[in-house]
Amino acid sequence: MYNKYRTIMNGQKEADKMQQLINLQFTMFSMIAAGVILKKIGIIGEEGQKNLTDLVIYLILPCNIIKSFMVEFSTNILVTFAGVLIISVLIQIGCTILGHVLYNRIELPKKKCLQYGTICSNAGFLGNPVAEGVFGTMGLTLASIYLIPQRIVMWSAGISVFTESPDKKTLVKKVLTHPCIIACIAGILLMVSQYKLPGFLVSSIQTLSNCNTALSMMVIGMILADINIKQMLDWKVCYYTVIRLILIPLVIYIPCRILNLDPLVTGVCVLLAAMPAGATTSILASKYNGDAAFATNLVIFSTLVSLITTPVWSAILLV
Repeated sequence: MYNKYRTIMNGQKEADKMQQLINLQFTMFSMIAAGVILKKIGIIGEEGQKNLTDLVIYLILPCNIIKSFMVEFSTNILVTFAGVLIISVLIQIGCTILGHVLYNRIELPKKKCLQYGTICSNAGFLGNPVAEGVFGTMGLTLASIYLIPQRIVMWSAGISVFTESPDKKTLVKKVLTHPCIIACIAGILLMVSQYKLPGFLVSSIQTLSNCNTALSMMVIGMILADINIKQMLDWKVCYYTVIRLILIPLVIYIPCRILNLDPLVTGVCVLLAAMPAGATTSILASKYNGDAAFATNLVIFSTLVSLITTPVWSAILLV
């Protein structure tokens, strides 16, 4: 009788998880749709979109990261952090290798965009709200740890795809002055020391942090508002999208399941590895004489397809 009751309760929990996931995805779709509409009808233009993106990166996202570290510290959390960090480093090494071997038959300007898009995804911008929505506060905390290696690689191996690698002094400066890295360091110090910030400051951080998902999703919608389906139908763009959204997370998911790693660690690492191309792909391509139009197609098309693949991966990881 007890076993039957436990089976029923477990089934109910799984059903509740799926319902929460469905609600989360529809909520995100609604906010993305709001971004598309605002851009289409001209309420927000190119400059406004850039300003909103900067607002998220330089204020909202750092507050979101600091908030994620406001948890009780324990040895178990330290071990979990180490596991996520190791997996993230291995992922970045693997993605760097893939970027150098998968696109050798493609013309150089497009090859640079494909390489960078494989090394640096949009996890730094889109990953936090998705991880928090699917896995809660601890998912957000682990996502912040996961993203440290990617932010470092973005300013080293990533930028070297388009130009020569920056010298060590420039690299260290870019990494240490990035607002998200500063937020990670501040958050870790707060968590380890268990220092209690003044109430008004905690309230301010939490309030700003709560804007992250809404603003991030609307910015994604603004990007999608510029989509031209005909320009997207390029086999190179589709090839990249399959690698970025399916192959890379699958290569991570299988060994994590075989090794029976913590489901939360597996979930966060796989979900963030399944993010689309980062917007910096087109920015750097434009700045360093890459194929900026092709890079923009990579960003927009992979982001559009991720609206389908992200819910699928979330459902798989919650089973």
